[in-house]
Amino acid sequence: MKNYWPLLLLTLLSYSSFSSVLAAPRRDFAGQYRAERRVGLDTRREGDSLRLYLRFPDGNMLRQGYPLHVAAWADYDAKRPLWQDTVRHLARRIRTDGSAAWVEFCLPLSRLRAGQLLSINASTAAEADAGDAAWLALKPDYLSRSFVLTDSVGQPLLRRFVQAYEPFGVDSYGPDLAVQTRLYPLSSQPALPPMSNPAAVGPQPRTLGLQDSTWFRAGQLLRLPAGLYLLRTEQQKPWCGLLVEENNFPDLTSADELIAPLTFLTSSAERKKLFDAPDPKKAVDAFWLNLVKGDQPTARLLIRTYYGRVMDANRLFSSHKAGWLTDRGLLYIVMGPPETVYRTGGEERWVYRGTPERAGTYTFRPKPSTFAPENYELVRRPEYERLWYAAVEQWRKGIIARPGR
Repeated sequence: MKNYWPLLLLTLLSYSSFSSVLAAPRRDFAGQYRAERRVGLDTRREGDSLRLYLRFPDGNMLRQGYPLHVAAWADYDAKRPLWQDTVRHLARRIRTDGSAAWVEFCLPLSRLRAGQLLSINASTAAEADAGDAAWLALKPDYLSRSFVLTDSVGQPLLRRFVQAYEPFGVDSYGPDLAVQTRLYPLSSQPALPPMSNPAAVGPQPRTLGLQDSTWFRAGQLLRLPAGLYLLRTEQQKPWCGLLVEENNFPDLTSADELIAPLTFLTSSAERKKLFDAPDPKKAVDAFWLNLVKGDQPTARLLIRTYYGRVMDANRLFSSHKAGWLTDRGLLYIVMGPPETVYRTGGEERWVYRGTPERAGTYTFRPKPSTFAPENYELVRRPEYERLWYAAVEQWRKGIIARPGR
């Protein structure tokens, strides 16, 4: 009788390995939507290299000597990287900024392919591919853009918005080139509720009307009026989108900025009453107080929570329009930061658990544009209606501000 034990053992081992891969927990990207934890990231092509600029809000792990892991992945669900490495001479590359830390380094373009993903994380080897890492989808524009936007002292902005007339620079690799800017109108159209039928709104314009075009010199500080801009250097095809907003954006200071985001909780008649009030800011305070029958501590907590989410949405999602106006901003403000986020190449899923009023899964699909290469659009469904109105009702009853919520 033949001895089948070696074959059986090999089969069992193979099955065990296969089962462990299947049972491995899915990568959770919810940390990408915690403004206080999100790692800032930007890139610039420099000859045959790609320079990466990163800002870690908490630089302790870098300062404590943890390695900075870099890995390339075929997609967000990949279990093993295509390659991985650590950044050499890390201690020399760290620049402190209070509790935060800046790092910049180069990768050879020969190792990078459009369509792949990069993860960068200061961690132990076991945590190197965590969802909290900095993740970069290697789009062709990122691999070819030879400039980075900077603040007035030359630090990378790591954001695609500035305030009107806030000084910023265009730092190009090599000689200073001419920079072209194109100006388009700002959008003030908020996202529709998640159960809406977009077709019922009617056709939307497919293109924006160009309002102005100007040339500057890279290296000089630019100060632009409010608007939506595209920028590129001469002889460079990729455009870079930039949102220029009034006042202290992403913070809220004017009465209009406090009333407009209430569109998700109010009727048009309620908003008109707020806008028409002799003192709109006092009217906003009265609106929140009326919701909780004059309970001032609860009203203050509601105000801090709601407008805190509006400002976080502006920081996280601003692109072709203010972050609170986007589909992800809509859900972030009313439902809160997602508890779990799953990503694949074709979609992103936000999972809410907790109370029955919040429990649900919402799907976003990429809808990139020249202005917003990282834009996502919510897949709207009629079954979201009950969840949506339950969430709005929690705000209007002050339940969101009570302990345990």
